[in-house]
Amino acid sequence: MKPMEIEMEFPAEHGGNVFGQFDAFMKKIEKTLHVSLILRDDRLKCIGTQQAVESALSVVEELLELSKRGNVITEQNVNYALSLSMDDQPANLVELDQDVICHTIQGKAVKPKTLGQKKYVEQIKNKMITFGVGPAGTGKTYLAMAMAITAFKNDEVNRIILTRPAIEAGEKLGFLPGDLQSKVDPYLRPLYDALYEILGADAFMKNMEKGLIEVAPLAYMRGRTLDNAYIILDEAQNTTPAQMKMFLTRIGFGSKAIITGDLTQKDLPFDSISGLDEALRVLGKVKDIGISQLTNKDVVRHPLVQQIVAAYDKYEEAKASRKQRNNRKNKR
Repeated sequence: MKPMEIEMEFPAEHGGNVFGQFDAFMKKIEKTLHVSLILRDDRLKCIGTQQAVESALSVVEELLELSKRGNVITEQNVNYALSLSMDDQPANLVELDQDVICHTIQGKAVKPKTLGQKKYVEQIKNKMITFGVGPAGTGKTYLAMAMAITAFKNDEVNRIILTRPAIEAGEKLGFLPGDLQSKVDPYLRPLYDALYEILGADAFMKNMEKGLIEVAPLAYMRGRTLDNAYIILDEAQNTTPAQMKMFLTRIGFGSKAIITGDLTQKDLPFDSISGLDEALRVLGKVKDIGISQLTNKDVVRHPLVQQIVAAYDKYEEAKASRKQRNNRKNKR
């Protein structure tokens, strides 16, 4: 197919931001979409097949608009715009940029960075209970914390309750010294990290001392009714079915609950049923419950994390396929 050539206006002052240091992002766009990009003065020339050129210019326009809005373009922005263009979906990065949830203590805007995250945030806003399920790095816990802190600051709820099952990640830590808080802190550290970054250490400690923010292991939720609260259950894949049912039946009037987990990272005993897995099957059709299934395309950590998640997904699919083939052979 004969290559075509299209030019567009491109403000030179945005070149370094949009195309990255040493044109790293430009090279990624060229390599991924099989086009050539040439930037001279205020004109950008794109050469390739018609479809490739249209996709490349659409990606560049989205990144340029983000840059004009004052954003620092990251590799994650570029990767996500490219993945959408290859799936024949509009990039919509500018639309995502408008959905600011809150700001960190340093003034950085917290907002969804992918369409999956946007859907997750919308479900949290509109549903009483939301399940956020997906691999590491998809922002499940962080966005839930941001929504909870925003609701707390706006007096929509009286307190924030954060909980997770106290299970080691595949290793035995043995005896932990200190009082109850010292013993459970290692399990709850990821929740503290998000609170410190968004709320600030001083505000967090003051509200915790007043009992307005509570961080506790899941076992301490039994027997309570939680009214006018934002409740987040993290690492829910490590709950038993009984624990999950216990947690869901704690929710009172004026409360919202967010349950986050990654079904590929269970630390339960071998062959145990995950409470998260069962809840998704049991509650999938309940009207006021939202379920967001995030994927490796929603990973917003270092780009290598996305590659790791994708590689493991591919490996697990191949392993399951081999198992099915072996089962069929054995039946013969």
